[in-house]
Amino acid sequence: MTEQRQRALSTSGEALYEILALEKGATHDEIKKSYRKLALKYHPDKNPDNPEAAEKFKEINSAHATLTDLSKRNIYDKYGSLGLYVAEQFGEENVNTYFMLSSWWAKGLFAVCGLLTGCYLCCCLCCCFNCCCGKCKPKAPGGEEQEFCVSPEDLEEQIKNDMER
Repeated sequence: MTEQRQRALSTSGEALYEILALEKGATHDEIKKSYRKLALKYHPDKNPDNPEAAEKFKEINSAHATLTDLSKRNIYDKYGSLGLYVAEQFGEENVNTYFMLSSWWAKGLFAVCGLLTGCYLCCCLCCCFNCCCGKCKPKAPGGEEQEFCVSPEDLEEQIKNDMER
């Protein structure tokens, strides 16, 4: 069994244009014209004995599909194939958020906030002070703690009293 080498994801956004022999920023008509020309040249029906032509044809179709979809093209132009991968995994609307949160300043801000507060999650911080430490736990009215455990006998008696009323 042959293992295919995983392609590295680029961040430049130029490889799809190179596949279609275009400059970055080509118009929709230029993309369409170049796609038709290359698709005819590498079509599997015209090259039945050439498996490389079939692979090239698949690459041309993939490049055309990405570059003709306006939202995918914008993501590709800005973030490259890594951006397309992120869009596929997390959705196209979350790509900018992903790259913003993976920037050096966002990671630094997260680390500084964690060091200053001693905790990285507000939920965890509230839980620790309310439950574990008990310092911020609200006190019961009257100064005495309420009983949270009720015996089955007391519960039965309370139900009988409620039924009689």
